[in-house]
Amino acid sequence: MNPSTLQQLSNSLRERLQIIADHEFRDRDPAAHLKKLQEVSEAIEQCAAALSKAKVDPKLRHYLERRSYDKALKWLENEI
Repeated sequence: MNPSTLQQLSNSLRERLQIIADHEFRDRDPAAHLKKLQEVSEAIEQCAAALSKAKVDPKLRHYLERRSYDKALKWLENEI
């Protein structure tokens, strides 16, 4: 596994949670909020695609395939 990809994935998953939790941003500018959420989702998908070509723990692979991002982040926090 590439440690930098795992770190990037972890960072993107945390950013996703921050964006989702930012109700003020969502209420102030829904279009920008959605765009930011789409961008971080694309970053997560890119990391998941890169990791799919590497030897990855089956649990992490399962979480990413099912888009169980909270579980994936918890797994990552325990591994890196």
